[in-house]
Amino acid sequence: MKINRLAEAYWLPGLIFCLLALAGQWAVAGSVDEPAHKLVIQVSTDDQKTQAIALNNAVNLQKMYGLDNIAIEIVAYGPGLSLLTVDSSQAPRVASLSFQDVTFSACGNTMEKIKKDTGKLPVLIEGVGIVPAGVSRILELQELGYAYIRP
Repeated sequence: MKINRLAEAYWLPGLIFCLLALAGQWAVAGSVDEPAHKLVIQVSTDDQKTQAIALNNAVNLQKMYGLDNIAIEIVAYGPGLSLLTVDSSQAPRVASLSFQDVTFSACGNTMEKIKKDTGKLPVLIEGVGIVPAGVSRILELQELGYAYIRP
């Protein structure tokens, strides 16, 4: 049986090239779903005007870039956690924005501190998530390329 030495020498590099080309296509396809803009907004004050500004920033940026072109996460900790409780004057806006692709994250450390002080956990607005620590969540998002603002 005669072996074609030329074919034998090129089949492995050819196979590797095809696999790398497919991997490149998968990488491009995966990045299509990522929005062009990413923003984390810090809320660490119970000042209602400042909390309203944070929500206004989110709404204005969604209008400017479109819902599919910006990812927004609002992280509340310390006194700012009041924004995300059912007793907040902004509760209807928070609930509405959570259905419009704005992610809300409450600081677990702050929640535990409130529980220690009052004997009960604060009741959060439906759709609000809890992260272990608000500050570390902001850091993680910045490491993922999120821009950061604090109104």
